[in-house]
Amino acid sequence: MAGVVERYFGGRVERWTHYDEEGFVFGFPSHVEVDIVVSDKEHILVEIKSSVSRADVYELWKVGQLYERIRGVRPRLAIVSPFVREEAKKLAKELGIDVYTSL
Repeated sequence: MAGVVERYFGGRVERWTHYDEEGFVFGFPSHVEVDIVVSDKEHILVEIKSSVSRADVYELWKVGQLYERIRGVRPRLAIVSPFVREEAKKLAKELGIDVYTSL
C-alpha cells in the first residue's frame, strides 16, 4: 500500500509513532501511530482503512493536531478508503480532511 500512496501523493511513506503521555488524542496516555507522506515541504498524515466512521475522522484530526504540536509542522490530512460513511464525509469536509474513496 505504501507504493500506491507514494505514487499518488509523492514523497516517501514513513510511520510516525508517538507516546501521547498527556492523553491528548484518546483522553488517556497511549501510543499514537499514523502513516505520513513527506515530500519537499509538505507532511501528509494518511489513514488507510477498509471503512471510515465519524470517529475515525475525528481521531485523525486529533492526531494531526498532536503532530503539529510535537513536530512544529501543520500536516495535511487524508483518508483513503473504499467505504466512507456519509456522516464521516461531512465531518471530514468540515475539518479540512481530504477523502479518497471509490463511492
